Amino acid sequence: MRAVSIKTVLTIGCAMGALAAMPTAAAAQDQTADEGTSVTSAPADQVTSPGQTAIIVTGSRIKQDPTKSSLPLQVITTKDLTREGINSPEQLISFLSTNGNGADNLASNSDVTSGAQRGTNGLSAANLRGQGASSTLVLLNGRRVAAHGLTGSAVDVNQIPFAALERVEVLKDGASALYGTDAVGGVINFITRTDFEGVDLTGFTDITQEGDSPIYRLSGTVGYGNLAEQGFNIMASVSKSWNGILRGSDRDFVNGNQPNRGLSVDTRGTPIATMMANGANAFFAPDGSLLSGADLTIPGTTINANGGINVLDLPGGAGCDSFDGGMAYDHELWANDSAYYACAWDTGRAAILQQPLETLTYYGRATVALGQHQLSFEVTGSDADSSKQFSSNQYAGNTSTTPLYYPLNPLTEDTYNEIYNQLVEVFPDIAQNYGKPIAYRWRCTVCGPREYKTNTKTFRAGAFIEGPIGGDWDYRAGGSYAQSEASSVLGSGYSYRGVFSSADRATSSGVPGAVRGSPDPRAPTAPGATDPGIIGLLNSGIINPFSIYQTPEALAALKAVSADGTVLYGGKYDVWQFDASVSGSLFQLPAGAVKLAAGVDYRREGYSFNGSPEAELDQPEIFNVAFDNVNALKEAHRTVKAVYGELLIPVFDMLEVTAAGRLDDYSGFGTTFNPKFTAKFTPTDWLMFRGSYNTGFRVPNFNQIFNGVTESPNPGNTLVDPTTCPGGAVSSDPGCEAITPDTLTGGNLNLGPETSKQYSFGVVLTPSRYFSASVDYWSIAVDDTIGALTLQQLLDNIAYFPERVTRTDGIITQVDLRADNIGSRRTEGLEVSLRGGADVGGGTLSVGMDGTYLLKKKEKFLPSAPYGDSLIGVFTFSGDLGLKWKHNAWINYTKDNVSLNFSQIYRDGYENQALPGIANGSVTRPDYNERVKAYIVYNASVSVDVDERFRITAGVKNVFNTDPPFAITYDSNTGAGSSWEPRVADPRGRSFTMMAQMKF
Repeated sequence: MRAVSIKTVLTIGCAMGALAAMPTAAAAQDQTADEGTSVTSAPADQVTSPGQTAIIVTGSRIKQDPTKSSLPLQVITTKDLTREGINSPEQLISFLSTNGNGADNLASNSDVTSGAQRGTNGLSAANLRGQGASSTLVLLNGRRVAAHGLTGSAVDVNQIPFAALERVEVLKDGASALYGTDAVGGVINFITRTDFEGVDLTGFTDITQEGDSPIYRLSGTVGYGNLAEQGFNIMASVSKSWNGILRGSDRDFVNGNQPNRGLSVDTRGTPIATMMANGANAFFAPDGSLLSGADLTIPGTTINANGGINVLDLPGGAGCDSFDGGMAYDHELWANDSAYYACAWDTGRAAILQQPLETLTYYGRATVALGQHQLSFEVTGSDADSSKQFSSNQYAGNTSTTPLYYPLNPLTEDTYNEIYNQLVEVFPDIAQNYGKPIAYRWRCTVCGPREYKTNTKTFRAGAFIEGPIGGDWDYRAGGSYAQSEASSVLGSGYSYRGVFSSADRATSSGVPGAVRGSPDPRAPTAPGATDPGIIGLLNSGIINPFSIYQTPEALAALKAVSADGTVLYGGKYDVWQFDASVSGSLFQLPAGAVKLAAGVDYRREGYSFNGSPEAELDQPEIFNVAFDNVNALKEAHRTVKAVYGELLIPVFDMLEVTAAGRLDDYSGFGTTFNPKFTAKFTPTDWLMFRGSYNTGFRVPNFNQIFNGVTESPNPGNTLVDPTTCPGGAVSSDPGCEAITPDTLTGGNLNLGPETSKQYSFGVVLTPSRYFSASVDYWSIAVDDTIGALTLQQLLDNIAYFPERVTRTDGIITQVDLRADNIGSRRTEGLEVSLRGGADVGGGTLSVGMDGTYLLKKKEKFLPSAPYGDSLIGVFTFSGDLGLKWKHNAWINYTKDNVSLNFSQIYRDGYENQALPGIANGSVTRPDYNERVKAYIVYNASVSVDVDERFRITAGVKNVFNTDPPFAITYDSNTGAGSSWEPRVADPRGRSFTMMAQMKF
């Protein structure tokens, strides 16, 4: 008989547990479950509570029974967060099965980024239904918070005062009619406690099995005053959290050197320098270099080794793997025979998997009862410091902007002669060049990883009032101001260049006789060097690029030319908001009251972005820094004025229809009206059918409009001209040579809004107090999509965008990737929720599952173009990775003061990337997997109420210590990625959590 592993049994058991509970649920006694998250409408302990008080739930202004909502609303309680060991808003967002798989978390943005991901330092965002962070509305107590200061678009969820939360409501439906036209993907509403009395202290730890990347949180909440009896309540909450660093080198699964599986790294910038055949430079090598002009034909072949030579890889050499992270350059896999004798370096192991993050959040609220009216004041804010670190700078020598030449002098002669002797044995023709400096490419690991340090401060203050008007009519009104301000500075890994990289810089410097490539005397000069900056230092021979060890004098010299502490950029986003609404019954119909809600909404958004004075042309240049001065924006504003209405009509006892509409006036974009219709049909108490339809209208964010034009080089080795290479993969075939076009990115002053239409319909079953199930189909159609093509997308659709491609002598040398309204997007799916329970052994057993099944994910980039192939389960370097199926399943048993929890997180597999040699069919690797395996992890926890004031919870996350599945995510064009997918998996492995909560 075929063996079945315990993991297989648990996979099946957790996924089907809710279904298995159905028979016992019907026989369960009249008692509510103690745990669980309901996607049908409300927490499990509210599934069918009779006489439920009507309240305002996310998605409607009309008060209603939350257990009978016509919209798919997931309510997550603090018990659910404890069950899964969730300790931050970012972890919660990643946990949601309805959230997409975009580069929206800190792990996804820890490496080299490009395009829309630039400027996301310190940002964690939500991405419901994979529609993008800008299409997911994040609310705090039903009102907007400020978008992240650097991007001016997506909200950083880590600013939410997690310790003050009572629950989180996730509306899995468009909500443009009520909250704003941009809520296309859905709404996440973080709701705080409002009438808290006493003291609540919590401590939390989460430490991995290896003892690294610890997570700590301390929080306290105090409250005084009983609103009902004393007429007031004051509460305050503060929380401090620390996330420790986790480096790629700390996990074995991060390994870019797996050639048998089809993965190797395309870089020749290594800690032991790779020699190049660069020619002359007037200032540092007027007669050329050691390899220039020499015959570099590899003996016994016709291959010219002008793609780089590393002495470690020559016959008799120590081997490329003789230094940490080193590997032989896989010239077959990358279809680059000229690099036959080159080494590569594992850049992915230099990136960090968990960014060090230190966050302080605070929340305060004062509420006063004025008769039946309530006046409240609220203030909240955060202060976060993060550190993004990735691979050390690569100094790729050339003859102009980065003229690197290792000289022959008394300081270097031993190393020079040793290198020369090894080279001349294989390539005797270089003997004619003895004494000329060695041109090279080098990775400065002793400089440290490249690092961006980011501080983000947020603040929101508001005043709100609500109360009755007469009859069952009530009003709500409020005003608030919110802002997010973020700034980034350089940390380790950056140095002053020391030469003029362009004629414009030379002219702007005011230095007499300055030309492109000449030394820049304004840059700092290291002790012992004769020329300035890192170029001058390297060309002095003080640094030995052919050794991983450097002298103390060399390290001091590197520090002297470091740019540590230099301002990178900063931004600020703020929003003033005022809203007022009324709600109540109009008249009675036989089936109940017709109810109306109407309101007005005004907000004024502002955004500014400042560059760095160090990036100006008249300043000495810092090497390879992603300054964004071209995107500097002094201040831009936008006002949005809106009126909305919502009408609930009980047509007859079983049918209720709601019609809503919102009229928005956007400064600069005009007026738009967007309706929403919902209906629910309840033929019996245990069966409900529901559906909705609405339209949306989203305007571009400030960056997408006002950003300047940035030209970026592309050093990759995977792109081809599709007009000459129909196969689409680099090979030796004519026309299939690798191309390296520069890219233009930036804003578009003519950018228009995008529009959307979406609908859903579903069924909800609640045959007993212990069981509920729901299935909802949803469809989202977005047209005039706001965005920017990726480089690969443009090449794949080159026939539709000839004006965006520049050719020189027939070769593609530049492509235009600036923002535009780029076609349409279609997404469809199913969302499933199951809840069940039974009385077992004097306690309560409850089970549940939330899952999302993707049915369609397609896009096209022009109205006249056809839709492309399905994107479900297809690897992409950027954007949302569409997994066909995702679910979270759990089992809980509670008896007396003890609660046991076991849960499963499942993320489906997808197509793997293929590097050029495999893609073009010239190479086969025995262990290459065309599909990435599913990611499945299990969590367990136990909670004990020691007494009514003290609770302790211990847990194990990733019980089986499952590594992320092997996936080829390395991108030759940016140098980012490795052997796992941060958009899907958690890199920490097994960890142990402990939470203690005390109440007074």
